[in-house]
Order: sequence, then structure tokens, then C-alpha cells
Amino acid sequence: MELNESIFISFPEPEELLNGYKKQTKKPLPDINGHIHTPHSFSAFSEIEQAFQLTDEAGVSVLGINDFYTTDGYDEFAALAKKYKIFPLFNIEFMALQKDLQEAGVRVNDPSNPGRTYFSGKGLRQPAKMSETSFKKIKDLQEESNRQTFEMVTKLNAFFAENKIDIQFDAAEVQQRLAKNLFRERHIAQAIRIAVFEKEETDLGRAALLNAIFQGKTIKSAIDDFAGLENEIRGNLLKSGGAAFVPEDPKAFLSLEEVKEIIIDAGGIPCYPVLLDFGNGNFTDYEADKEKLLQELLKNDVYSIELIPARNNYDIFKNFVKFFNKNGFAITFGSEHNTPKLDPIKLSGGGGIELDDELKTINYEGAAVVAAHQYLIAKGKEGYLNGKKAKTGEKEYFIELGKAVIAYFQ
Repeated sequence: MELNESIFISFPEPEELLNGYKKQTKKPLPDINGHIHTPHSFSAFSEIEQAFQLTDEAGVSVLGINDFYTTDGYDEFAALAKKYKIFPLFNIEFMALQKDLQEAGVRVNDPSNPGRTYFSGKGLRQPAKMSETSFKKIKDLQEESNRQTFEMVTKLNAFFAENKIDIQFDAAEVQQRLAKNLFRERHIAQAIRIAVFEKEETDLGRAALLNAIFQGKTIKSAIDDFAGLENEIRGNLLKSGGAAFVPEDPKAFLSLEEVKEIIIDAGGIPCYPVLLDFGNGNFTDYEADKEKLLQELLKNDVYSIELIPARNNYDIFKNFVKFFNKNGFAITFGSEHNTPKLDPIKLSGGGGIELDDELKTINYEGAAVVAAHQYLIAKGKEGYLNGKKAKTGEKEYFIELGKAVIAYFQ
């Protein structure tokens, strides 16, 4: 699905948009999901349109694509956004490596790997456009990621043969069947689960085969819990210590500075994804003190954060969000949907607690900043960044303009 120009290019000029928005009397507080993955990386959705169908059904009015290492889904996402009148945010995600923090044993937003840093870009150009240097770096990341997963399949086939388990895979065929350009570890787990279900017709037979694959270790998930089974497959076979584990080569990571440069070059806003408490009341070293985190982000010219509210304690989440909002950050929330589990599109806090109006307003304002930035960039104007610095002093203007852009689109 090719689009030759931005879906925002024909929008009126800012003053006209703002005047039109001021005349609107009904201004409800929308539900927004600013971060989902699509099948272009790995996703709970079988197709991008499924995400829009569920978003429409849930009454969510803004949706953000946020795939790893690729902008390939942007044009289809834009076309579907127009079809469903759901405002699109064009984002991207990377895994960077901060080697100094790795050497110091500092966990950033990956609780298991010191130095590894998930990092997003918000509001990139659509259609995607970046320099040849940035494009090559992204392609190299994709190729290195695929090399690792192809090697995993080779080791997996050897493990199956050695243990007389009658399953074999052709990596290229699995990639073509289950993935797009980016072939990820989760696709391998999905392929194994599908192969087991095709080979055995009964629940008992499927459980027995999985137990054999796990070398006698009993499965914990219900046999109809596909997401649970695939997570167990990953944990037993593809993660560190597993028979098909392949360690990541340092070439698989860019530095944080390189990632930020690509994001800015592609028209986006650098954004730090906050892990916060991860289910057991603990925090990473990097995030344990929000005051120190604030100073670290500002030092790195990062003025935007995002969170996944469902994985956090509600009170911890709200306290953290209010603190960064008070300090001028653009803040967005999302659901990820980068596992096999098809969670609700409408966001809630940990334990299913509904987000209150204060949190929904902060999410709306963050999405509005990104919306205004996208619109201005499409018009050939300067967006929310002046070089590497965010225009935090003009944040209120960007919020109002972004709300007007979203309203005009819908």
C-alpha cells in the first residue's frame, strides 16, 4: 500500500486549524494508545487492520505504530487510519547499548541485561524518509537480527534431530510464513507451537510432545493458552541456557547517540520507554530514583517518555507520571501488543484499574505534541525539536495545535 505524500500535507495552516478547533463546543477526553507493534516486527495482531478494527470497537481514537527497527508498516497504517478515522502516530523502537553502563552493571530498562536500552522515536515522517546513512544502519540491524534467528533455527533443528523429535524447520520458509522483513525469536516460538499442534491432535499428545521438547520439564500453561505456551518455548529453548540460544553479537546494537541521531534524521522525537516497577515492586538501577533519572534524560537531550501502564502498580505509575509531567515532559502511554497475547486496546493500569481523567489528560497532551510535530514536519516546518533540543517552553502551543490536528483528521 503505497502513499506518495504525507496524509497531513493537505491540512490547513496552523492558524486556521486552531481557529476551527476553538469553535468546537464538544471536546471529549479521548482514549489513546500510542504504542503498538504490528506484524512488521512481532505482534498479537495477525494483520494491521485487525488492530484498527479492535481500536474502533474499543472507542480508542488515537493509535501509534511502534515497530522494532522498521518503518515498513507506515503507509498501510496511514491508509487504515484514514479509513477508520483513527488518528495515527508514526513511531519506531530500537534496542541500543550503553557500553559504559553495561561495564558498570547498570540495568536501564531491561531488567536482565545491563546497559541494554530500549528506545523509541515518536512522530517520524510519513512516508518514511531518512538519510542513506540512517537507512543503512537500520537495514544492517535488521540483517544482524535475522542472522541471529536463522542461526537459532539451525541449532533448533540439530537439537530436535539429536533428541529424535520429528520436527524440522526451513528458516526462510518460517520467515515468509509468519514474519515480514524482520524475523524474530517470537516467530520461532510460534512456529514450534504450530508444529506441535499440527503433529499431535489431542491435548494430551500435545502436552507430552512439549514436555519431551522441554526434556522432561512439565508445561505450566494450559494447552489452549497459546501465548503462555510460546513464552515457555522461548524460555526453555531460545533464551540463555536453552538448546537453541544464540548470543547477540555487539553488531546487533547501536549506541544510544546513534539511535537518537537516526530518530531525529527521520523526523522524530527521541523518547525513553520507562519500565518502572516490573511486577514485583522492584526497579532497575537506572530508574530507581526518578530525580536522578530526570537529570540523566535531560543530560541526554531526551524530553519525552512513554509507559505501558498495565505492567505497573497504579499508584507508583501515577506518582511517576505526574512528576515528569510537572517537569515539562511529553508523555504517552501504550500497550505494546508485542507478545502473542491479545490484550485490550483500551489502556488500564496494573490490575485492570481504569486510568483516571488526570492520567488520560496527560496521555492526550503527549499524543497532541506528537501529532502537532508530525503535522508541522509534513508541512516542511520545524517541529517540536530545534536541533536536538525540545521546545519545552512552547509545549502548551504544541498541545493545542496537536488537539486541533487530531480533531481535523477525525
